[in-house]
Amino acid sequence: MSDRPWLSSYSPGVPADIDATQYQSLVQLMDESFRKFADKPAYSFMGKEVSYAQTDKASAAFAAYLQGLGLAKGDRVAIMMPNVPQYPVAVAAILRAGFVVVNVNPLYTPRELEHQLKDSGSKAIVIVENFANTLEQCLAATPVKHIVLCAMGDMLGTLKGTLVNYVVRKVKKMVPAYNLPGAVRYNDAVARGARSTFKKPDIKFDDIAVLQYTGGTTGVSKGAVLLHRNIIANVLQSEAFNQPVMDKVPANEQPTSICALPLYHIFAFTVGMMLTMRTGGKLVLIPNPRDLPAVLKTLSKETFHSFPAVNTLFNGLANHPDFGTVNWKNLKVSVGGGMAVQGAVAKLWLEKTGCPICEGYGLSETSPSASCNPTTSTEYTGTIGVPLPSTYFRLLDDDGKDVPLGQPGEIAIKGPQVMAGYWQRPDETAKVMTPDGFFKTGDIGVADERGYYKIVDRKKDMVLVSGFNVYPNEVEDVVAKLDGVLECAVVGVPDEKTGEAVKLVIVKKNPALTEAQVRDYCRANLTGYKQPRVIEFRTDLPKTPVGKILRRELRDKK
Repeated sequence: MSDRPWLSSYSPGVPADIDATQYQSLVQLMDESFRKFADKPAYSFMGKEVSYAQTDKASAAFAAYLQGLGLAKGDRVAIMMPNVPQYPVAVAAILRAGFVVVNVNPLYTPRELEHQLKDSGSKAIVIVENFANTLEQCLAATPVKHIVLCAMGDMLGTLKGTLVNYVVRKVKKMVPAYNLPGAVRYNDAVARGARSTFKKPDIKFDDIAVLQYTGGTTGVSKGAVLLHRNIIANVLQSEAFNQPVMDKVPANEQPTSICALPLYHIFAFTVGMMLTMRTGGKLVLIPNPRDLPAVLKTLSKETFHSFPAVNTLFNGLANHPDFGTVNWKNLKVSVGGGMAVQGAVAKLWLEKTGCPICEGYGLSETSPSASCNPTTSTEYTGTIGVPLPSTYFRLLDDDGKDVPLGQPGEIAIKGPQVMAGYWQRPDETAKVMTPDGFFKTGDIGVADERGYYKIVDRKKDMVLVSGFNVYPNEVEDVVAKLDGVLECAVVGVPDEKTGEAVKLVIVKKNPALTEAQVRDYCRANLTGYKQPRVIEFRTDLPKTPVGKILRRELRDKK
């Protein structure tokens, strides 16, 4: 117990450890759910529900089609789509066929896409036609030989599907012209597969399931190698941790989760798609989370219990005039991840929904969830919570030694969800793995005696002002509480006197907010060296498609 002080902070009923060996592979987990929940809806998309049985049938046929292309066990197949029901079908098909899923951000430029397809050695890609033009521009330089083209309306039935495709292509003009000779349409591929025989491969616990590319914020984008056992473990860890509140879902209601984060992001992949499948739940697919009115319109038609999201989405929704059109009273768990949840946002969300945001923490390299606040918490703690079952945290100094309690150190994580390494980069793997199997995250944290961890920042985001460390998260959290501030971000800029100075970028909620008011507020709330030297107002902040603020872009624009 002494090496895991956080166990006493767990919600009642959450185990200290999970048994990841109960499934030999993700395929076994999916097959079990297809059998157990055959008649239940697995996915809801644009008002159309797709059952577990339909997902089972379509993915088995698609798996047979992929096998018929002559791919070998362990070959990589890329998926480049937003949240459409073909995504989970493709994932199930690729894994069932014995191949490896390569999740690709659909908003990639041709240069970024080319890098990932080449680096992963992907031989096939399942792509929605909206992004076919991007693929065309880099295809010749990649190992891709087989293309399956999806359209937004493929799984909506003939009438609705035709209408949706017409609107997407002709009215909204969201499909730029492309030329991909030899590409096969998704529905044709499934139909062909249904006429051939699916051969069940022998898939093992230690086989690779997913190559999950990190955002490339620390240089070139690298593929985290996630084995079947890594993702199984994280699904079971997340299920155990959420159990105390998900047990309160009435027996006559199917547990339902909102998937507003993109499925190519490991948070939505594991905690959205795979966890929902394991529990026999329904996943409501949101294709474009930036369209807040459309998100709220979808939510107003659903009874839902779980909502994983990032701070920017919670904030955007809570401040939207249509927020009240949604019935939030069934919500049992709101998990915040991907970036720090700000106190002001957590407070507003709790006031408006009655459901606290439980901030969690994880990385592509940890499948992703590593810690979370207990789901029975009723208040915002300002921490990333406690390590999940079977997970160990340490805080290390620059020499790899443990720091004393209360001192900041680099968070290092050990557990069954930690990746096998970076794809074909033993040098990069060696930099982040300790000899005893801990993964060094590059995030600086502090722990209290109860085992709650708080991120004080990324190693590289820290601002050094006259030798004093300034952590952007702290300044952002303070400024976010100022009336009139919608969003803010802090970066370091060069300064002749102090080496670096703090630059604060604000998006206003109230147009009347002035620089003088911000400076007075900062003076009252932050010590001298933490106060912003430069204050800039903008209409929006640069963000990744997941909603994480791109500090480096703010840094580049002095």
